[in-house]
Amino acid sequence: MTARLPSAASNQLCLDLPEFTTPVLSTETPELCDYDIILLNNSGGKDSQAAFEITMRAAHAARVADRVVCVHADLGIMEWSGVKELAAEHAAHYKVPFRVARRNGPDLLAHIAARRMFPDSKNRFCTSDHKRGPIRVIMTDLVRDTRQRLRRNQIRLLNVMGLRAQESPARRKLAPYSHDSSATCPCIECQHKRAAAAEYIARKEKIPAHLKVGHGASNTRRHVDTWLPVYHLSTAGVWEVVADAATRSHPAYSWGMPRLSCSCCVLGSKSSLILAAQLRPDHAATIARLETQIGHRFQRDLSMAEVIDLAARRPRIDVIEDWAA
Repeated sequence: MTARLPSAASNQLCLDLPEFTTPVLSTETPELCDYDIILLNNSGGKDSQAAFEITMRAAHAARVADRVVCVHADLGIMEWSGVKELAAEHAAHYKVPFRVARRNGPDLLAHIAARRMFPDSKNRFCTSDHKRGPIRVIMTDLVRDTRQRLRRNQIRLLNVMGLRAQESPARRKLAPYSHDSSATCPCIECQHKRAAAAEYIARKEKIPAHLKVGHGASNTRRHVDTWLPVYHLSTAGVWEVVADAATRSHPAYSWGMPRLSCSCCVLGSKSSLILAAQLRPDHAATIARLETQIGHRFQRDLSMAEVIDLAARRPRIDVIEDWAA
């Protein structure tokens, strides 16, 4: 039997007592009515499109479509043209509020120049500083407003993301439905983890991975769980859902790009980078100049200058390799 969170309607109004209950996440699909906010992360890409459609079907079935909010992390010049506008179009299609998350300070390209290094698989500050961090600011705003409206100490937020197991070995290790634990989360699960971890620390032993609470989005004011509704879908399965949704996809897919990440992604395959340089030569040239300026290669084994040279010498590539990230 699956334990469920108490529904939002059944919670008592309270501003002074913390809530320490937590769901037992023993299924892969959440009960959407148990959340006060359903935050749909929308990159504008196909996986986000499919996740949006699946989430809205479930939200309408649970009669909580009014709790869905769409958020887009704006990466500025690094994105394909029109991505932010497309994400807003998707939100309008489903008639849900649309919020844009953007880092305060320099954009991603300027951030790279300031750090004098490009992100890589082990140091993905493009994700942490320009996506996850700004989206948590949006979470804070939404939770604050919802706490005032519901007069409740802690708000339950479901963070919906379009991540799939097929995309990379790292993503295959993710759970389709999980609690976003943290060092300040007061739920029973996080309390137990911290208590167990303290015993290892006292013995000066390494803390097992399953006992690390990490740096999740939960805290005393928000209980955050993460749902990956397209986790088990293949690429073909994603496109089937997108076709059913009847929302517009970005033209970069028709140009041959397998993903709608940064147009020149630091984790991208060689063929995808060559195609991106052919499609956005001025942008590729800007990145190449930045390589020279900071003395750091775009990828360890492939510079953007080399990509531009290959793009100039080759005809338009028809077969583009995807990448694991």
